Amino acid sequence: MADGDTKPARTAPETKFGRGFLHDIWYFAALASDLKPGKLQRYEILGEPILLSRDRAGKVYALRDICPHRAAPLSAGRLVREADGREAVECPYHGWKFGTDGACTAIPSLVADQAMEVSKIRVRRYPAAESQGLVFVWIPSDPRFDGEPPEPPPVFPGVVGGGPKLVDRMDFDSHIDHAVVGLMDPAHGPYVHQQWWWRSSKSQHEKAKKFEPRECGFAMVRHEPSKNSRAYAILGGQPLTEIVFRIPGLRWEHVTVGRRQVLSLTCLTPVNEGRTRITQIVWSDHPAFFFLKPFIAAGARAFLRQDGDMVNLQNEGLRYDPGLLWIDDADRQAKWYQQLKREWAASRKAGRPFQNPVEPAVLRWRS
Repeated sequence: MADGDTKPARTAPETKFGRGFLHDIWYFAALASDLKPGKLQRYEILGEPILLSRDRAGKVYALRDICPHRAAPLSAGRLVREADGREAVECPYHGWKFGTDGACTAIPSLVADQAMEVSKIRVRRYPAAESQGLVFVWIPSDPRFDGEPPEPPPVFPGVVGGGPKLVDRMDFDSHIDHAVVGLMDPAHGPYVHQQWWWRSSKSQHEKAKKFEPRECGFAMVRHEPSKNSRAYAILGGQPLTEIVFRIPGLRWEHVTVGRRQVLSLTCLTPVNEGRTRITQIVWSDHPAFFFLKPFIAAGARAFLRQDGDMVNLQNEGLRYDPGLLWIDDADRQAKWYQQLKREWAASRKAGRPFQNPVEPAVLRWRS
């Protein structure tokens, strides 16, 4: 469709929202500060239980959190040091031990004349990487995958000012598809996010924003913030902002005010088909985050909860499995997301490079 065409478009049945996850891609799992050496922690990503931890040298590792013997969670056990100095996760049920590479190292119940190659028993290992204070887990499509990912986790601009200034977490009771589309929706602000310090339903302007393809996603290119978004006023000066989305569920806004920067990163991690974890992280070297941090944190928290309340309300309709009616230009980003997912899955299946389907465009809407 050309820009400005408002003909409604239903989601195609074969790509209906709420079905299917992307694989062979990095998912945000935790903040680096969440993981302590020797502390075993249980996470769930794409419906899979994952033990995520650090060894005592500080290296991050991830294993499937199920002992292959009797299915006890390995995260309920402990990290032990073996006679050869290597570290292993000890199952709390029968003491089976698994190295941080997933290979079984010991079965205590075996006696001397019971020959068994315990090293052939393995727990699934997930590649894990730490970058910019964030921990990512690679979720492969093949459960037998035991190599290293072909690419590093994403790197974000504007990670400045030391550690994060704000961190907020919330679980949405929705599939990641609906959470992502709600996150990028440009028209709901005056109705869902009504605060005196942000905007009101009566303050609506026509917008025209330039978009372009970016690595595994797209960007609303750098521009002056909308005049009816009052929160930017606390930064002073002449702020410029760029908003980027990248599959599977990473959205960030990078604001510059002269030499000062603010990066607001939102990570969407699918826990399972009906739940998505939202982690919002803000870095900045702007003095406003020193003097006004409690007020900024309260506002950001309220913002996220309003989105969560709307997701819960939307679920009242989604439980009837309706078709979704999308219009241009306000819903073009949702369509791009669907196209990006299809192309990622197709390129992984065919073993070819990913070809970004997004084309440059100027989108117009009123909000």
